[in-house]
Amino acid sequence: MTKLLKYMKGYTKECILSPFFKMLEAFFELLVPLVVANIIDVGIGKTPSYIVYACLIMAGLGAIGLTCTMFAQYFAAKASVGFVSKIKSALFSHITSLSYTEIDKLGTATLITRMSSDANQVQSGVNLTLRLFMRSPIIVFGAMIMAFTVSPTPAVVFTVTIPLLALVVFGIMCGTIPLYKGVQGKVDGVLNTARENLTGIRVIRAFGLEESEKTKFHKKTLDLNKAQNFVGRISAIMNPATYAIVNIAIAVLIYTGALEVNSGNLTQGEVIALYNYMSQILIELVKLASLIITMTKSLACANRIQNVFEIKSSQEVIECKDGDKKYSVQFKNAYLKYESSPEYSLENIDFSALPGETIGIIGGTGSGKSSLINMIGRFYDASSGEVFVNGKNVKSYDPAKLREMLGIVPQRAVLFKGTIRDNMKWGDENATDEEILKAIEIAQAKDVLDSKEEGLDFLIEQGGKNLSGGQRQRFTIARALVGKPEIIILDDSSSALDYLTDSKLRGAIASIDYKPTVFIVSQRTASIQHADKIIVLDDGKIVGIGKHKELLKDCVVYSEIYNSQFTNGGEN
Repeated sequence: MTKLLKYMKGYTKECILSPFFKMLEAFFELLVPLVVANIIDVGIGKTPSYIVYACLIMAGLGAIGLTCTMFAQYFAAKASVGFVSKIKSALFSHITSLSYTEIDKLGTATLITRMSSDANQVQSGVNLTLRLFMRSPIIVFGAMIMAFTVSPTPAVVFTVTIPLLALVVFGIMCGTIPLYKGVQGKVDGVLNTARENLTGIRVIRAFGLEESEKTKFHKKTLDLNKAQNFVGRISAIMNPATYAIVNIAIAVLIYTGALEVNSGNLTQGEVIALYNYMSQILIELVKLASLIITMTKSLACANRIQNVFEIKSSQEVIECKDGDKKYSVQFKNAYLKYESSPEYSLENIDFSALPGETIGIIGGTGSGKSSLINMIGRFYDASSGEVFVNGKNVKSYDPAKLREMLGIVPQRAVLFKGTIRDNMKWGDENATDEEILKAIEIAQAKDVLDSKEEGLDFLIEQGGKNLSGGQRQRFTIARALVGKPEIIILDDSSSALDYLTDSKLRGAIASIDYKPTVFIVSQRTASIQHADKIIVLDDGKIVGIGKHKELLKDCVVYSEIYNSQFTNGGEN
């Protein structure tokens, strides 16, 4: 938590003024029991007019206290909201700087929880701390001091009561902090299950597994419920324990006060004042108990957020020996092993691509096609071996600079909510409408655009849900082409296109005037058979490199894939 306090910079004034106004309110509140004591001792039966005067004083104290509270509330809210806004922005920036390796390890559900639920809990904790953390101790110790000014003998009760209450409150707090961390971990599990179910709802329904998933989700929520109930029961001990101690203290205080009144050492009004001070302590300790529970949760959440900040990206910029500059992309004995896997996903990948060449990559499901092209953009670093782009090792590039050279179309066509123009400008924020229209034409999406009355101002819904699968794929290809990248990577991005559209798309890309290097990952031999070089993968290894006709003769894996797609054995 302390490491996050740097984000409080700029809110020093608010962090001082909020407790200050709460302290003022507390001081005025401590005067009220003395006024009440004077009403009883002076006003009742002696000087009735004093009651009116004293009531006006109490009303004035209340008005001043309300004003102080409003100022304290305002400054606390301003500081807590600003503080957490900075944390969220910094956390989002940090997450986007992490490589796929770290994101895979953490999990999307955990990251969402820490940016939303955890951050909101920290905001609540900071707000309450600024408003109550100073006020409660001032009321508690101030009431004890005021009690001694009234009468030292009965006030001894306060010196015994307050340490006992502190022992109960802080003992419970220390016991619940690790438990709240566990609860937040179970929240991650519930969120992850819910996210998986919502994302894969069509698959769940297709296989009729609704009841199974309901049972799984119920088990997760039941585990969370049990954990929350367990820690809740421990926290719940605080209120009855504090009430019991304070009420016993009040009973002792009244008994002691009564003896002092009988002996003439104390007035009835002063006994009432002592009782009011003890009641103030009770109220404030209940508030403090609630505050400590909130602070406990907030500290647990803040530590979880800090844990994400402490995870550093494994993709540091390292000066490495350059490769052959005549190649656009070059792999030298590259191996790739995922963080959670004991085995290599790719082994001994060795090939090169000249500028302007079209490279086809094909293989069965799980053969490592996407893993291979992810190494070009440095989404995953090679576990061993080397990958070069324009003769420079990718580890020597800043990831952001490297990806500016690439136009990547991932397997899953993702479009964001906004106009077609907004989505296209992801490729180049300075692109003109003419450049956007050119990219859309190359991607064979002009007919889709022409069918929309709004043209480039047509509003795409989140995820492109108001477009078909083929339309989404064509627009994602256009988005990658807008920036005129040196290297274009199409990762099975035409699977939803018919053969004719796919053929036109490949022809249009091949005719681009600045001649980029093109990588086409596909399950279809028809999509890659005209490539300058075809790489055949099987179980993470290259089993064939060459042109279409050569591989039909010499590569068993390639010929099997081809024959399974063209039963008559002919070419198209």
